[in-house]
Amino acid sequence: MTTFYRDILIGITFFVGIVGFISGQFIISTVLFAIAAVLSNTYLNREFYKSAHG
Repeated sequence: MTTFYRDILIGITFFVGIVGFISGQFIISTVLFAIAAVLSNTYLNREFYKSAHG
């Protein structure tokens, strides 16, 4: 998966989480926010590891 598609996936997940939160679906929005956070942190940690360890 390229960086562009990963960014799109994280953005869509985050946006759907916001819409779910506004509409009152707190459990679904919490899960979507958690998924967006995990995907984002996994990607950032992977990039940091590559740059730090060559």
